[in-house]
Amino acid sequence: MMKPYISVFKLRISNGLQYRAAALAGIGTQFFFGFMFIMIFEAFYAHTSGTPPMTLAEVITYTWLKQAFLAFIVLWFRDDELFQLITSGNIAYELCRPSGIYGLWYVKLLAQRLASAMLRCFPILILVIFLPEPYGLQLPTDFTSFLLFLATLFVGLLMIVSLSMLIYISVFITMSPAGSLLLFSVFGDFFAGLVIPVPLMPNWMQQIVYVLPFHWTADFPFRVFTGNLSKTEALTGLCIQSIWLVGLIAVGKFAMDRALRRIVVQGG
Repeated sequence: MMKPYISVFKLRISNGLQYRAAALAGIGTQFFFGFMFIMIFEAFYAHTSGTPPMTLAEVITYTWLKQAFLAFIVLWFRDDELFQLITSGNIAYELCRPSGIYGLWYVKLLAQRLASAMLRCFPILILVIFLPEPYGLQLPTDFTSFLLFLATLFVGLLMIVSLSMLIYISVFITMSPAGSLLLFSVFGDFFAGLVIPVPLMPNWMQQIVYVLPFHWTADFPFRVFTGNLSKTEALTGLCIQSIWLVGLIAVGKFAMDRALRRIVVQGG
């Protein structure tokens, strides 16, 4: 049962690792935006009168993690081939496959994000570790915190793929990939803490963020890495992440089944 999914996963990883030139350009872009965000936060911290809920060193580390693992955490990272299958009617070919569409697409999107991150994250992380203070990345205080970060980052990746699947499923209804991407990405990326770390948001906005699933994909694992959250909070959050993941996959499968029942392929 799992063999087709494993084959697709390996093929997508292999194909994704071939785009080295694009990855190199992406690394340069991510360094530029990383330094830009850091300078903005430096100016903010230089003129703040109170005690912020995150130190400047934590925010800088948070920023570099965001740039290194961008492919893991942004909703606008897309597969245009899947959009074309839906809008062109070629989804009919997918329906002929013996494997379920939801699982097949999920594996494709997961492999695509992993391949992109593998090409970009290691060069960025290695370089920023050696940057002078206060611009460098600070490592976790102990190995347990690092393991918790890896666990939360992986579950967050599975969550972002589950959320991405909802975007593709919505295109069955809207027939507008750009519209669906814009609707999900604008709100999703902001509430995930990709513009401002969640602790730096106003209290009323944090209450909204904590009700939604987005911050579990980026803000939460990055704060585990920086030490802004304790190990107990990390373990509790990991359990909540897992519950969200199961719920998102269940909703996605249900929505996909409903969408496929109503689909009309022109000429078929």
